[in-house]
Parts: sequence; structure tokens; C-alpha cells
Amino acid sequence: MKKIYVLFLVSLTYGQKILIPMDQTQNDHLKAYGVAYHTLTKNINIEWLLNYRGGSFLMDAHEFIHTECRLRGVGFELISPDKMLTIYTEIEQGNMDIVLLEKSPKIAIYTPPNKQPWDDAVTLALTYAEVNYETLWDEDVLQGKLSEYDWLHLHHEDFTGQYGKFYRSYHNSQWYRDQQRQYEGMAQRLGFSSVHEEKKSIARTIKAYVGEGGFLFAMCSASDSYDIALAMENKDGAHAVFDGTPIDPKIQSKLDFSKTFAFTEFKLLSDPMVYEFSDIDYPPSHNPVTRGAEADYFSLFEFSAKYDPVPTMLTQNHVSVIKGFMGQSTGFHKKRIKSHIVIMGEDPASDQVKYLHGNFGRGTFTFYGGHDPEDYQHFVGDPPTDLKLHRNSPGYRLILNNILFPAARKKERKT
Repeated sequence: MKKIYVLFLVSLTYGQKILIPMDQTQNDHLKAYGVAYHTLTKNINIEWLLNYRGGSFLMDAHEFIHTECRLRGVGFELISPDKMLTIYTEIEQGNMDIVLLEKSPKIAIYTPPNKQPWDDAVTLALTYAEVNYETLWDEDVLQGKLSEYDWLHLHHEDFTGQYGKFYRSYHNSQWYRDQQRQYEGMAQRLGFSSVHEEKKSIARTIKAYVGEGGFLFAMCSASDSYDIALAMENKDGAHAVFDGTPIDPKIQSKLDFSKTFAFTEFKLLSDPMVYEFSDIDYPPSHNPVTRGAEADYFSLFEFSAKYDPVPTMLTQNHVSVIKGFMGQSTGFHKKRIKSHIVIMGEDPASDQVKYLHGNFGRGTFTFYGGHDPEDYQHFVGDPPTDLKLHRNSPGYRLILNNILFPAARKKERKT
């Protein structure tokens, strides 16, 4: 109880606090993250109340926070010192904990310069929540600019240099040809003979960034294609239609799974006419098993907040069962995931893992399957998702949990 009374005495000094509830009473969950991020930019600490009312935020009652909440349509409550003591006691006695958020992470999105914000769910989420971010691409990465950022998101990139395996359906489309010219031009300017060589170099640079303490978040094809690129190292795993040179006929046996972050023992699908990278993706994109939006769900694991604060932070939500959604990499086959990886969300009725987390060096990575949590089966050319219509989206909340994770004061894990 000592921790409770210390917090209580500190709170008495400042009087009232603001509670931003994150349970079903919240009007706009996504913009609530924006208010929290904005507060951190003012050098004001936030207490993230893990598992308390959906992962609520508690902070000093500054007038500008009242104003921000009202302007953004975010629900909040004024909390008296007596009520604070009740909250702290409830947290101490239950599967809850308090994590102190101390800084606003500097956020970067790895994305080609011609991509629109609606091409990527993370960019959509940050834009709607009004969270500042910067973009960078290959030249920036190889010039060492990753070290300027705390948190990096990988746009739906193909790190294998196969242009997303869209060859069969779109290789005659103007956008595909334009992208190929753009990527080949970038590779040549950077001194590489092929796109796949350059992309694998980018993957290794990002790996070093994580090892040095960076936070990496990837969705959809950026996750599995990233690990595939790491496993290939300097081997040619791209068919001749992509780079004009023959694929290494023994590429499968030459994969080095010790180099990857999350996946192991996967089988490549190198045929350019097959819309799939490997058997990591589940269900496979080239032979999808669709249950339909009304029947597709995945479940979040419940972790011990006091003993496993990291996965607890990353799974904060107001529901524990979330609507499924598809993508080029819809999910990850459980049998292809390394044993030390923390599985945070899965389909209990199949071998699909939807959401996972792991450590590498001094940094961490989180992979999330699927393209858009509020667009069940997204296709090329589909209109952007309007998050004003999905401001309480549980699937988008998982994305925004990740941007606050680097703001947390590091605590010794108790297990």
C-alpha cells in the first residue's frame, strides 16, 4: 500500500485531476490518445491506469487539457483527492497497475513519398488522433536518420523487392509501372543493382535501429516480408520478372532463420503469379478462407498488469474480442512463430495469430496482421476509411497503444 499513499499525497498537493476514461463511456477513444500525446508534449506526466476502465489516463487538471478534450470531443471527468484514493486502492487490489508516461515519442513512418495518408491504417490513425509524425524513406534510412526517432512504423512495404506480389493482377497497370520505375530509380541512386538488394539493406538497417533501442511497429505485408528479407540476407529470392536475373534455385535451403525477428521455418512462395510471399500468412492470400465480416473475430489475451506491463499496455481496450479484418498478410500462422514471441491476440478457432510482440537487443517490435481494422476486405483503389465513423474502434486502439508505449518509464519485469 506504500505506493498508493505516496501517489495520494502527491495528488493532494495538486488537488483535482483529470481522468480520461477509456471504457464504453468514452465518446472518442482515438482522439483521447491524441489528447494524451499532446499533454506529453507540454512536459506533463500522465498516469496510464492499466486495466482500469479500459486503460484510462489520469493527469493534473490543467485548463488547456479541459480545452483540448472539449475541442476534440473527448470525454473526461474531474477527480477529487478522495476519489483518487479510491481509484488507487482498486488498482492495488486488482489485476491493474499504473505506468507513468513521461515524454512524447518522436514518431516516423517509413513510406514512399507518393503514398496517400489513407493507404495506411497507422497514418490514418495518427492523422485522425492529431498526433504529430514525420515520414522518411530509403535514402533517409541509409543516411542514418532513424536514430532521430523513438518509434518507427513500416508502411505496407515489400522488403523482398517483389513489388507486393501484385504482378499477376496489376503488372500492366500504370500505377504498378510507375512504382517499379520509382523503386528501381531509388535503388540505382543508392548504389544497388536491384530493388531486392536495396530493400534487404534497408531491413538490416532497421534491425540495427531496433537493436539500439528503437520501437518498431508493422502491419500487414510489412511484417512477414520484413522477416523474409532478413532471412534471405544477400541471396536472390526475387523471380526474374522483378529484377531481370534468375532466382537462386536453392533459396529455400539458404534461408537463415536466426536472423529473423518473429518467424521461423517458413516456406517461400516464389512464383510471381501467386499473390503470397510465404506460408507465414494465415489464411493465405492466394487461397483465402473468408468467414465474412460478421463472423470473423480475434481475442486479446489478458496479461498480469503488475508482472507483465508491456503486453498489458499494448492490449489496453474496452473490449476483449475484436472484429477481424483481412490484408495481404491477414494474420500469422502459429506454427511459424518463434517460441519466445509474446502472442497478444489470436483467433481461438484457428492457427491464426493476429497480434504479437517481441524484443531484440535494447528495442522491441510489434506485428499486427491485416490492412485496415475498419475495412474488412480492402482492395486497391478502395476509398479511405472515415475514422469519424469509427472513433471508438477497438482495432485502431491497438495501433495507438503502441505510440504511447515508448513514453512509459521503464520498470523491472517481475518474472
